[in-house]
Amino acid sequence: MERRGGIFSWCLYDWAMSAYNTVIGTFIFSVYFTRAVAESEVAGTAQWGRAVAVSGLAVAVLSPVLGAIADRGGRRKPWLALFTALTVAGTALLWFVTPEPSSVMPALVLVALTGVTFELANVFYNAMLPSLAPPGYTGRVSGWGWGLGYVGGLGCLVLSLFGLVQAENPLFGLVGTEEQANVRATALLVAAWYAVFALPLFLLTPDRPSTGVPLGTAVREGLRALADTVRHIRRYANIVRWLLASALYRDGLNTLFAFGGIYAAGTFGMGFDQIVMFAIALNVTSAAGAFGFAWIDDRIGPKRTIAWCLAGLIGFGIPLLFAESQTAFWVLALGLGIFVGPAQAAGRSMMARLSPPGMETEMFGLYALSGRAVSFAGPLLLAWATESFQSQRAGMATIVLLLALGLVLLFAVREERSV
Repeated sequence: MERRGGIFSWCLYDWAMSAYNTVIGTFIFSVYFTRAVAESEVAGTAQWGRAVAVSGLAVAVLSPVLGAIADRGGRRKPWLALFTALTVAGTALLWFVTPEPSSVMPALVLVALTGVTFELANVFYNAMLPSLAPPGYTGRVSGWGWGLGYVGGLGCLVLSLFGLVQAENPLFGLVGTEEQANVRATALLVAAWYAVFALPLFLLTPDRPSTGVPLGTAVREGLRALADTVRHIRRYANIVRWLLASALYRDGLNTLFAFGGIYAAGTFGMGFDQIVMFAIALNVTSAAGAFGFAWIDDRIGPKRTIAWCLAGLIGFGIPLLFAESQTAFWVLALGLGIFVGPAQAAGRSMMARLSPPGMETEMFGLYALSGRAVSFAGPLLLAWATESFQSQRAGMATIVLLLALGLVLLFAVREERSV
């Protein structure tokens, strides 16, 4: 029973953090920024893309270093608590981003900083999976967490829609609508949501015991271990192939999340209420996919699970680029959502299966590095294509290319643990 409580609390952290991605990064605050804060939607899309790219570069530098240091010290929860607190605080400060040009730079700075702390928290959160999941359940625990995350994102979106964005008296009259305060208040809701639902992990989920190594020693040993990993990188050739393949398709997915709401608003003229309703439906299909494929992952392996999901994403993504009506957009996007969740969840379980014992946090740090090392490519490619062709469709087409490249490279990866 105690182990089940620890696993559920770990999965609940996915529920907590998904509110940030869904409300801030994809469907509400990003759209608010491009429509109400930035000079124009095209300019706002490009600015938002550059902010995401800058945060990605910072994560690429910091994640493997901190991961290697944490492996020397043993415990992961103190690091997770630090970056969770920083993300919650930075998100709450987005409340002060008012709909005027003077708020552009503060908004971009906060988005970039919280993007860094959010991703660093994920390094330590994901690294807990290999020691937490029972044998043969890695795919299921990862999928349950990701599925619960979509449900959590859905719950926060529902509250955002009916309690703030569409409400006649937002939060029973506690929040007004001047300077779009009801929309800005979604940042406060996300901060509170993240803090409250992350708490059970710190209370109930077991952590690795401390090695007793002082922080200064852990820093020195961690840096030496990371340098040794880099020097002997051929020893981990299979992991390198996996990191490259996953980096490309994850960059495509991250870019999709970052700009999906912006695309729906700009190309199909969807308002805030329509975007939130679309996000709710998309979260339902994505959660169903994550839960449904969780058992498939443990049965056929994460590599084949990912391959089938990427094929499905490409199959729905290409016609989505040519959709003209909102109805066609809805049908294709919801079909695409079925494959989004399991592609991410199986990627996490794949990394857990490939990580050498005792190097899990370092490897998940490299997992974050590999994703972020190319993470600037997706947003910058999208920003370049959008500006060059003055078309959001042209920008979104770059996402399909990244997914296809990731699928091709995945075939060279073997499902075997390095030692």
